Amino acid sequence: MAISPLPPGSSPATTPQSAGQGQGLRVLIWGGLILGTAMMISLPTVMLVLFGLLPSIVAWIIDRSEQKYATFCVIGFNFSGVFPYLMEIWFDIHSIDAAIEILTNVFDLFVIYGSATFGYMVYFALPPVITTFLSAMSDRRLEELRVTQKSIIEEWGGNVACAIDDLDPMNPAGPGVPPQQQPNQ
Repeated sequence: MAISPLPPGSSPATTPQSAGQGQGLRVLIWGGLILGTAMMISLPTVMLVLFGLLPSIVAWIIDRSEQKYATFCVIGFNFSGVFPYLMEIWFDIHSIDAAIEILTNVFDLFVIYGSATFGYMVYFALPPVITTFLSAMSDRRLEELRVTQKSIIEEWGGNVACAIDDLDPMNPAGPGVPPQQQPNQ
């Protein structure tokens, strides 16, 4: 497979692909700085969030869609599973031992990772339900429009129901109606 040449007057540094790579590096650097600062200020919180939100990180990595619906669904449910334990650390004992105790408790991990699993289940189960619901709504709307169309045809006559493609430019009144005589000038 051949690599396409660069457009005239452009260098590899000005192509959109390299600009995206620079943006990714910038995000990585800022993320590392924020994570490092948070670790210095609040290591137990960072430990709990990092290990608790692992399913969300995995969803972010494997979700290739542009909208990242799986990521948003999983991170919402996953964070709702981590949040009670964050409250426990923040308002009781804010120590590394308390964070390790939460992370080694099987019930706590079941709640945290189970909520992420529920997020995945919602992501996989909800689109077919919504598709069925929207299909039923469109079918119902189609029936309403057909009833309205029948009442209009009864009131105005069959010429109202002609297709646009059937109209003759010389007879804009529609098929079955004699063309009007143009006055001579």
